[in-house]
Amino acid sequence: MSDLKKTYQSDIKPKLKDKLAVKNVMMVPRLSKITVNVGVKEAVTDKKVIEKVAAQIGLITGQKPAVKKAKKAIAGFKLREGDPVGVSVTLRGKRMYDFWEKLVNIVLPRVRDFRGVSPKSFDGQGNYSLGFAEQIVFPEIEYDEIDKIRGLQVTITTTAQNDEQAKALLEMLGMPFSK
Repeated sequence: MSDLKKTYQSDIKPKLKDKLAVKNVMMVPRLSKITVNVGVKEAVTDKKVIEKVAAQIGLITGQKPAVKKAKKAIAGFKLREGDPVGVSVTLRGKRMYDFWEKLVNIVLPRVRDFRGVSPKSFDGQGNYSLGFAEQIVFPEIEYDEIDKIRGLQVTITTTAQNDEQAKALLEMLGMPFSK
């Protein structure tokens, strides 16, 4: 069990139960999964790009990404049904907690002009989305090895009933929200 999960079980969960005035301990919000997505529009013209991006996301997350394909053809974008358009990884369990620790303690402080993440990026269901303009903020990516700077999106899914509960959970887990 990771250190963060132990800390959550022993310290954070009881505090959250009191703070949110939840009667049942099973109703206390927790992390459910973390999803990392990268859209690759160049994959339409160059099929090797998707392999490079998949390798980078594999390094970042420690898990092999799934290649996402277009569901329908769009002539204006020269896109056919079934063409690869991005890669995605869903992290759960130990890998999720390891990625969370790396995200909060290493990656976010490396972002240029970082003053905290926006508290407005919740979706109304207790989930939080976070975008990165560059994949080079992750320590596994070597600047000399990349062919192009690409952005990626991280979605944090929680079991919270609403945004206030999710924000309280993420704050206690160490997410630096801006004021």
